[in-house]
Amino acid sequence: MGSTAANLSVWVGDKIACVRITGRASFNCSVDFRKLLTTLWGQGYNRFILDLTNCQLLDSTFLGVLAGLGQRFRQEPNGYGPATIELFNPSPRIMDMLDNLGVSHLFKTVSEPLPGSEWLNQVVQPPCNPDRKELSRTCLEAHKLLMEINPANVAKFKDVTRFLEEDLKNLEK
Repeated sequence: MGSTAANLSVWVGDKIACVRITGRASFNCSVDFRKLLTTLWGQGYNRFILDLTNCQLLDSTFLGVLAGLGQRFRQEPNGYGPATIELFNPSPRIMDMLDNLGVSHLFKTVSEPLPGSEWLNQVVQPPCNPDRKELSRTCLEAHKLLMEINPANVAKFKDVTRFLEEDLKNLEK
């Protein structure tokens, strides 16, 4: 299994967005991912299907960003009804991670085929090229959220968040 960085491909239709995540979804693409979903949500899309068929791994930062979006979309209406994030074909490893972090309840898992691509249009999403400070801030927010959602995560991430807080302080000097 290679250690390929994640690639995000996007197709949109009537209030539905399909995002195919291939490779390893890590902190490196979490800022682009959050920006993409937030932008689409702001444009009125309210059903997000994440195709995880070829995704080997979601790291804790990416999972924290994903959980934050899942929580936000449930709580804040965008004028088009509640938004949902559906995970298509997640591997057992990804499902274990979601369960272990206590965030699987934020998503619907689907295994039926994705909507026909004949009525979806591919969208090219330019990368936002975050700087180190934005990456550190995103990592910190993601891990704090995971600890907030599930107190059992505090023991797992308290050292990481302490490190990230120090790193961010140094970067902001």
